[in-house]
Amino acid sequence: MAYFARSASLINYIEISRTLGINPYVQLNDAGIDRAALLDPDNKIPIPAIARLLEASAKAARVDDFGLRMAETREFSNLGPLSLVARKNPTLRTTLESMAHYLRLQNEAISIRLEEREGIAFIREEIMGGYGCSLNQSMQLTTGVIYRMLSTFLGAAWKPRRVCFVQRQPVHREVFTRLFGTSVVFNQDFDGIACLASDLDVLIPSYDPIMERQTKQYLDTMLARSEAATRDRVKMLIGSLLPSGTCSAEQVAHRLGLQVRTLQRRLRGEAYSSILDAVRAELVIGYIENSERPLSDVASLLGFSSLSAFSRWFGHRFGCSVSRWRRANASGAHLHGPPQTIKKRAACAAPTGAGAGFLTEP
Repeated sequence: MAYFARSASLINYIEISRTLGINPYVQLNDAGIDRAALLDPDNKIPIPAIARLLEASAKAARVDDFGLRMAETREFSNLGPLSLVARKNPTLRTTLESMAHYLRLQNEAISIRLEEREGIAFIREEIMGGYGCSLNQSMQLTTGVIYRMLSTFLGAAWKPRRVCFVQRQPVHREVFTRLFGTSVVFNQDFDGIACLASDLDVLIPSYDPIMERQTKQYLDTMLARSEAATRDRVKMLIGSLLPSGTCSAEQVAHRLGLQVRTLQRRLRGEAYSSILDAVRAELVIGYIENSERPLSDVASLLGFSSLSAFSRWFGHRFGCSVSRWRRANASGAHLHGPPQTIKKRAACAAPTGAGAGFLTEP
């Protein structure tokens, strides 16, 4: 599936690029994005192109925090339709829940999940799809925008318990510290924010029950026009449920308000297991490119019951062990790309001989 986002996702890209001394129009051209697309915030841009643009721009500018710099100056109005729901809910918690529901109107590939346990609220973010590049800058932008929204309601003095990033710790942390304070941590098992659950009970001063109902009716109409097919909705749910270990066909069908048989029928003959496999293949590269991340953590994030089960799946799916993939990637071979491309490259890099080093880890 091709995912798209409103061009508003790139608001202030030109300014940030110039501040860092790079030519934004060269970067846009290299990423395959027409500069005219930025003239209207409602224009749709393929999300892989946006991800490539942000990563290439960070590399060209020699910074680790390009996405975060873009997030620093974002305003509510940049969220388009989501800006309506952000101010028309009774509490910050219901605002987050509504934004998660309507997020597809802003960005088709991002999912937000709110979890609460033992008095702590976790706002977890995922980006679906195989993009052939790191998603660090995209996740910085997403996390930074959510943080700024929370700060708008909770006050400038508010700080979360943790701001979490999957990426490894960057060399320079000044922008991270400037925006988040000392609560930012890296090499985590999710991208997102952890705060006190009680923080989300804050009342929204602009709440109006009549306007809330009218706003949601309007957004429901917009969502119906752009609603993903059943398969794509299943992919989004799988991506959000995998880390919880509750990602069965029964659980996904329940979330969609369907019986399992109805879900299978709507998938038009495609097995649920094959969609699950495809989602794991899209997510795994983003997890293992950080060589400091333990493979046991990766196995858990992808919903495997054990490291050995994950290792068998990876070897079968990509034609080599994770350690060989990491060595090839570190040496510059860059086994990124769509799953089928990775599999071909990895298989070519593997030694000859039946099963030679197939699933070994150093």
